[in-house]
Amino acid sequence: MAESLPTTNGVKENKTWKGIFAVGGIMITLVIYGILQEKIMRVSYGVNNEYFKYSLFLVFCNRITTSAVSAGFLLASKKALDPVAPVYKYCLISVSNILTTTCQYEALKYVSFPVQTLAKCAKMIPVMIWGTFIMQKTYKGFDYLVAFLVTLGCSIFILFPAGTDISPYSTGRENTVWGVSLMVGYLGFDGFTSTFQDKLFKGYNMEIHNQIFYTTLCSCVLSLTGLILQGHLLPAIDFVYRHNDCFLDIALLSTVATASQFFISYTIRTFGALTFAAIMTTRQLVSIMLSCVWFGHPLSWKQWIGAVIVFGSLYTKNFLKKPSAKPPPQQTQNGASSPLKGIP
Repeated sequence: MAESLPTTNGVKENKTWKGIFAVGGIMITLVIYGILQEKIMRVSYGVNNEYFKYSLFLVFCNRITTSAVSAGFLLASKKALDPVAPVYKYCLISVSNILTTTCQYEALKYVSFPVQTLAKCAKMIPVMIWGTFIMQKTYKGFDYLVAFLVTLGCSIFILFPAGTDISPYSTGRENTVWGVSLMVGYLGFDGFTSTFQDKLFKGYNMEIHNQIFYTTLCSCVLSLTGLILQGHLLPAIDFVYRHNDCFLDIALLSTVATASQFFISYTIRTFGALTFAAIMTTRQLVSIMLSCVWFGHPLSWKQWIGAVIVFGSLYTKNFLKKPSAKPPPQQTQNGASSPLKGIP
């Protein structure tokens, strides 16, 4: 018993550092990512004030960068490139992730970044829904209360925008109906992505880089196919060729997007999908403030009330949440954590 205390303290300290690493990585990469994606999709380029309209091209650039980096990690660590899970399961995450990112970029054409970012706070709602169906998880009444308050606050924030915040892709006030529809699609697909990632990590003894490599490789093929079928590949390349500053923005966007993928997958594997959704709260608040200052987005007093409801609910949930006592994972003969569920 006397030797168990230092071990326990060591485990707690190790988990604390893991949490700092996860939060810091997500905050830095995704705040930069948010600023860049708003600039690319909503700010004009060149003397003719041209707008970049090819959101699927951004997805392709992001995924091919991430795929190359993850393959490099696997080769450098001399780990097998063979898939651990059936390939179709990687493809499911890939398709959902492409739809998530495309909805996110397209929504910026019709709603401002603060509106989009606050709507992302409702991420816990689809995570809870998908968690119930996919992971057979159960949630407490307080969790549903917080979900309701978050939905209420997001609705107020979206439905009562400042009248002077105009989208460059619409003739008047932000196209709320189409923008909200895209955000609903984003939330649904994103909730499925993170929850199914959680299931894969717990169902298989899977390396982070292994999942990222196969998921992004599938995304590269699918997004490239979509660009070719839509006839957007050559126009997107031509736009980037004519606007060097857009090329630099996309290159930096792909870099931070790649880094964020590793931090996100690490966080989901270490802390779970719902904890990941909670970690995003502070990042979203910082992103909204930076966007309002950087791009001059006005906020109405009703939007401030909606924001207070959303962030107040989420921070209250995190403050009142009691840590659950979990038994340590069983170890296999090679020292790795054994899967929590049998391989299907």
